[in-house]
Amino acid sequence: MEVLPARPGRRTDWPQWLPPELVTAWQARGIELPWSHQVQAAELARAGRHVVQATGTASGKSLGYLMPALTEVLEARGPGGRRGATVLYLSPTKALAQDQLSSLHSLGVPGLAATTHDGDSPREQREFARDHAEYVLTNPDMLHRSLLPGHARWARFFGSLRYVVVDECHHYRGVFGAHVAQILRRLRRVCAAYGASPTFLLASATVAEPEVSGARLTGLEVSAVTDDGSARGQVALALWEPPFTAYAGENGAPVRRSATAEVADLLTDLVVEQVRTLAFVRSRRGAESVAMTTRRLLDEVGPGLADRVAAYRGGYLPEDRRELERSLRDGTLLGVAATNALELGIDVAGLDAVLMAGFPGTRAALWQQVGRAGRGGQDALGVLVARDDPLDTYLVTHPEMLIGPPVEANVFDPDNPYVLGPHLCAAAEEIPLTTADLELFGPGAQAGVEALTAAGLLRRRPRGWFWTDRRRASDLADIRSSGGSPVRLVEEATGRMLGTVDQSSAHGTVHAGAVYLHQGETYLVGTLDLDENVAVVARSDPDYSTSAREITDIEISAEELHVGWGPARVSYGSVRVTHQVVSFLRRRLPSGEVLGEEPLDLPERVLDTRAVWWTLPAAALEAAGLATRDLPGAAHAAEHAAIGLLPLFATCDRWDIGGVSTALHADTGQLTVFVYDGHPGGAGFAERGFHAARPWLTATRDAIASCRCDAGCPSCVQSPKCGNQNNPLDKHVAVALLDVLLCR
Repeated sequence: MEVLPARPGRRTDWPQWLPPELVTAWQARGIELPWSHQVQAAELARAGRHVVQATGTASGKSLGYLMPALTEVLEARGPGGRRGATVLYLSPTKALAQDQLSSLHSLGVPGLAATTHDGDSPREQREFARDHAEYVLTNPDMLHRSLLPGHARWARFFGSLRYVVVDECHHYRGVFGAHVAQILRRLRRVCAAYGASPTFLLASATVAEPEVSGARLTGLEVSAVTDDGSARGQVALALWEPPFTAYAGENGAPVRRSATAEVADLLTDLVVEQVRTLAFVRSRRGAESVAMTTRRLLDEVGPGLADRVAAYRGGYLPEDRRELERSLRDGTLLGVAATNALELGIDVAGLDAVLMAGFPGTRAALWQQVGRAGRGGQDALGVLVARDDPLDTYLVTHPEMLIGPPVEANVFDPDNPYVLGPHLCAAAEEIPLTTADLELFGPGAQAGVEALTAAGLLRRRPRGWFWTDRRRASDLADIRSSGGSPVRLVEEATGRMLGTVDQSSAHGTVHAGAVYLHQGETYLVGTLDLDENVAVVARSDPDYSTSAREITDIEISAEELHVGWGPARVSYGSVRVTHQVVSFLRRRLPSGEVLGEEPLDLPERVLDTRAVWWTLPAAALEAAGLATRDLPGAAHAAEHAAIGLLPLFATCDRWDIGGVSTALHADTGQLTVFVYDGHPGGAGFAERGFHAARPWLTATRDAIASCRCDAGCPSCVQSPKCGNQNNPLDKHVAVALLDVLLCR
């Protein structure tokens, strides 16, 4: 248990330039004076400086950008209150934008025309946003697909744009961050065409080097505000490791009780005690399972309690999401099991506790989730329940890794050619690209337009490069890397759509025969039509779960960097990865006993990406006394553990990366272990792994060696995402193998 002491706040006077009606409005909401960091950010923005606020969760960052933004709106109004200045607000989720809109409306600014513009907005609302709104709240997806392609209709809005608010910008990392960086460059270009040069106001959780991330995201010099002046109640962070169960897992390995089962028990206890609690669960399926189990346990305690618990995740229909958000705000719900859609979603006052079913991937995300409790200066409890995997086990036994070091820097690469190319096409469709424009899009833009011209997507004319294809250029960029259009889940009996699943995960989760959880109900997938992106499901209550088995091959396209460690070679470069889901296992609940394996006929998926890899020659392995027969299991175990520990050294999640290991790789002629970015063109994670290879692989070796199991378990070398069902694995030889690599 780690207890962070309460902290008094530092208040300061309202800025002199702030209109009296705004001061009155905030004071009516209980804000007598602002925190020091809010005024610092507002003054910088008022002076025309691009600024990023990187302060703690619930530190009131919104006031820091609302003061200059709303002042500009009020001061620039023309006769009759006509719109004279506009503000564009961007958030990663619809829920956060809706919540911010509610806060704006409750502020009661006279005549403020504010509205959301997202995929749920009806036509009349979109037209109002375009023609009349002074403050438009949207997300990068809509900016990319709607506002920028239709900029001619938004000409008056863009021509009057004074401020762009980029909220929760620490979530723009990896390939998503690279896409958003290019979208913001397109936004700057469109605004310039209409005579505007808006000031960017970014808000972030505490991250390392926020000014560097802000500059990479916007392409502009950004000033950082990091001295948090807000008051904070006492925060207690508990680390909880579930006990071992009586069941034996794969290869007889001991199995700990699942983090989701522990969280369901804890959530039940807290709801019974009337403690308002938010439980973060890594997957949609996990969130559904926690909510369903908690409701079942509460039914045994007392009538009505089960109705005060629900799941919240992406994939729900808009009306379902809004109802859940209302119930959470007004206290109807005491417990919610959510995916990270609520990590940065609605601002809920009065939460007492946060449960986390597993480390959320980064220290920044962990403190962001803990910060959802204790808002308003009250005390808060956060509980990290470790999953049975190498990273979580390492963290609960090395708590100083969570408490001591600074949080990570964001990792993303705007120059990724797989990202840059589609945005150059989109920019050319919006306004023909000129040579002068290319500098805005980065050093790879010149080569990019030449390649796109050679491919026939752009055409060079005296006035610049023009988009020539009949498709919408914005359709070329899948900014959230979902792998294409989402797969719709359709109920067989009624024909109604239940929700959606990302294209990238559909092969493994909604294949024919898969068991799928939705809002606490279990469904069996009858068919998956990849041409129509539809999975047909039927209600069922099977006594088993399903897990897909996948085969993966990898070939090296180009080595870009390398370093020698004695006989070993550590490399970074481009690779081509081929995946195919070939079958699925049915496992009895709750024992996990394998009931059978069913073949599947699904197409291969090819991924061109970046990887870090290391090789060891046969002579070094023989000299260390490692038998050839043990090498496949040792390399496989080392690969799993390395994937599990990389999130400590790169701002990623183990689901952002993948791995392949082999005792003899065709391209290297040696034992080779790869860890690759799970996104086209790379996401920057493998490169960060290469530069931190020694501490990363040392931590990997120590995590395996210190695990108390005999032959390897999910806490050290088994992986929940292994396409080979964790076979073969050799824990002890993996330690010896890593000793050779590290020259121990």
